[in-house]
Amino acid sequence: MAVLGITIGVVVVIGAVFFIYYNKFIRLINQIDNSLAQIDVQLKKRSDLVPNLMNAVKGFMKHEKAIITEVTEARKALVGAGKDMAKRVKAGDQLQNALKSIFAIAENYPDLKSNENFLHLQQELSAIEDKVAYARQYYNDGIMSYDNGRKTIPGKWFAGMYGFGDKHYLKITEAEKKVPEVKF
Repeated sequence: MAVLGITIGVVVVIGAVFFIYYNKFIRLINQIDNSLAQIDVQLKKRSDLVPNLMNAVKGFMKHEKAIITEVTEARKALVGAGKDMAKRVKAGDQLQNALKSIFAIAENYPDLKSNENFLHLQQELSAIEDKVAYARQYYNDGIMSYDNGRKTIPGKWFAGMYGFGDKHYLKITEAEKKVPEVKF
């Protein structure tokens, strides 16, 4: 009778470990999915602000057609990226670089720099950039936790058993690390 009780206890403990690890990986995957969704929300907000920014800028920057076209094309790429998150992030980075150029050129237009609408949009975009950076960091932190769970024992055994595969960090390419060239 005692052996049966011990056997049942061992089976219950082993079963609990299986459930604990499965649930751990599900929570980590949900965190990763949520953080990707948060990045997407911020990219959408940024994309939605661009037309307002362009309307504020167009009247002042009549001679800066190339940069206005660059921002417009970058926004189109972001909107057209569809559900592919890698494309959306890349297009979002292109839009961010184009917007940096707009703000750099704005230094040459004192009336634009003092325009209340432009300043408000600039502050909103800056806040969104901070949120995008934070969301990316949160995503990569989630990937790190997931990888730590998958690559350490006994998590490694359970991840393989349950079929939980690789997840990839969001990385910045060498081209994106370069400071945008602004010509006046």
